[in-house]
Amino acid sequence: MGLSDDNYHFQNLPFYETGTIEKKPMGEEDVILTIELLRKLKPQQIYCAGDLADPHGTHKVCLEIVFEAMRRLKEANEPWVKDCWMWLYKGAWQEWDISEIEMAVPMSPEQVMKKRFGIFIHQSQKDMVPFQGSDSREFWQRAEDRNSNTANLYAQLGLTKYAAMEAFVRWHY
Repeated sequence: MGLSDDNYHFQNLPFYETGTIEKKPMGEEDVILTIELLRKLKPQQIYCAGDLADPHGTHKVCLEIVFEAMRRLKEANEPWVKDCWMWLYKGAWQEWDISEIEMAVPMSPEQVMKKRFGIFIHQSQKDMVPFQGSDSREFWQRAEDRNSNTANLYAQLGLTKYAAMEAFVRWHY
């Protein structure tokens, strides 16, 4: 993806390590590890999967962990928190309603391919992802179609036509 090892972090949180598709609920250690990482990085922006339609619930647990970590950091009056914006994006199963979108990032065909390769890096997203429904497309195909449809909606509103758009909603904590 072009990032150096210093610019990405995979936490391997305890809730995730069950060895099965079903994950454990959020635990105190998950929150503490997330607080430690956030304190170290002091980010200005955080991007989280706000896709609560995720059939396995993993995104929901991750989101709950980040919400709780940020709530505690805010209560602790961490100075950087007041300037940190949290952006939620959707996964492959649904998109924000056009009236909810607060930031839309245009994507070129090359960026769409880069995102596809980023999806392929995740073992859980390779090949056929179990999906509770009749949609037999692979995860990357659903994600690309969602981004393409968002770009088409913006074009129909009279804005510039792009290959795709990633849409975000800001979470106010």
